[in-house]
Amino acid sequence: MDKVVIVMPAWNEAENIKEMVNVLVNTEFPKIDAEMHLLIVDNHSKDGTDKIVEEASKKYNNVHILQQDKPGLGWAYVRGMQYAINTLKADAVMEMDADFQHPPRFIKPMVDAYLAGAEYCIGSRYIKGGSVPKEWAASRKAVSLFGNLFIRTVLVNFKIHDLTTGFRLTKVDGVLNKIDLEKLHDLNRFAYKVDLLYQSLKNSQKTVEVPLEFASRTKDQSKFNWKEMVATFKLAIILGIKDKQRFIKFGVVGFVGYLINAITLKILTNMDSPSAVAWAVPVELSIISNFTLNNIWTFKEKKISGIVPIIKKFIAFNSTSLGALLIQTVTGIISDRLFGTGARQLTLPFIIVFLVLPFNYLMYNLVIWKTWKLPWSKKN
Repeated sequence: MDKVVIVMPAWNEAENIKEMVNVLVNTEFPKIDAEMHLLIVDNHSKDGTDKIVEEASKKYNNVHILQQDKPGLGWAYVRGMQYAINTLKADAVMEMDADFQHPPRFIKPMVDAYLAGAEYCIGSRYIKGGSVPKEWAASRKAVSLFGNLFIRTVLVNFKIHDLTTGFRLTKVDGVLNKIDLEKLHDLNRFAYKVDLLYQSLKNSQKTVEVPLEFASRTKDQSKFNWKEMVATFKLAIILGIKDKQRFIKFGVVGFVGYLINAITLKILTNMDSPSAVAWAVPVELSIISNFTLNNIWTFKEKKISGIVPIIKKFIAFNSTSLGALLIQTVTGIISDRLFGTGARQLTLPFIIVFLVLPFNYLMYNLVIWKTWKLPWSKKN
């Protein structure tokens, strides 16, 4: 039976925590077809939260408490996840608040989705069946909705509808254990959640959104504020740029290749070279440029070194680029027949941008530097 550990940070949550433990252990956990554990990560609360949990841990063998050694919500989750993985030997870890904004009844659908094969389960307020509290003011609803939309936009991820939720379940093997938790950004703020989600989505082979009816706090006040929101947006922008960094570099290298291509094409055109030669030779020169610059810059983390490996990979590179050569040569010859050789410099940009570049980017990532994996390929 799979073991699922709920990591629940708590700081001065005495008014909520006793009821939360009771509801989870006695009402919700028995409904779930998994070995459920609750790990409270306390931050040296001053209202007796730790005492309440310690008493509960003596009564229930699936309730645990851990005192964090660094301040901040992010560090609470990091220490909790590390403890869940290394000490409790969790198969999956769930993030959940202690203030009942994540209603306990939604734990079962999340675990069920995981047991059905999902590696990353997201409690979503913005899909059918999900919602935000009706009593929220229109301004707060707008901030929540547009804040989420902003992060979806900068991360260019519109498949997932709720990227700001804190109610998530992550499979350990292959997803959570591939993340260097202590190096997440902004661990002293709520913003760390964006980085954790960003990396989890990249590692997960199957991500599922589960409806979540987000609730208002019944006691105390939310610790989220405008400073936290600004920090979250800032980190989302940084991650968005980082995520597209490789494509930006690829575009720069491609532009250099295009210049080499265009200049050589112009020279060969002035020399009245045959169409096949005039279109094919510039491609090969740009291929040499693209291979060299992409190897030392765009894909430097996968850089190919050594004379023999470089020669072998360059041959493979030329083989995959044969498609680009054929695309440019064939479409170029057709263009010559339709518009004449004088239109070559006008035709070339369209061939490069809409046909050659997409083909090359696909081949570079899948075949040469192997930074992408097909959905059905075997995981490492």
